[in-house]
Amino acid sequence: MKLYKGMYIIRPDLTEDQYKVVIEEISKIFTDNGSTITKLDVWGMRDLAYEINDFRKGYYVVFLVDATPAAVAEYDRLANIREDIIRHIIVKE
Repeated sequence: MKLYKGMYIIRPDLTEDQYKVVIEEISKIFTDNGSTITKLDVWGMRDLAYEINDFRKGYYVVFLVDATPAAVAEYDRLANIREDIIRHIIVKE
């Protein structure tokens, strides 16, 4: 397993409870694939540097994870499919 740093931006038109559900579901991707999230930092609502899908704000979440390649691939796959995530990234630390 290797240490990765990741971030995703959730669309701004959700409720606070919906943000928590999205964060839990993304965290579950890693735990279900034998990885551990070492740090989860919720930045909250921030202005975007540029407009994405007609949104000017987004709900930012940054995390550190000790992950397997399968977990990283699954995170990338699901983040691309989900409509409530407008941007995501994960890189080796």
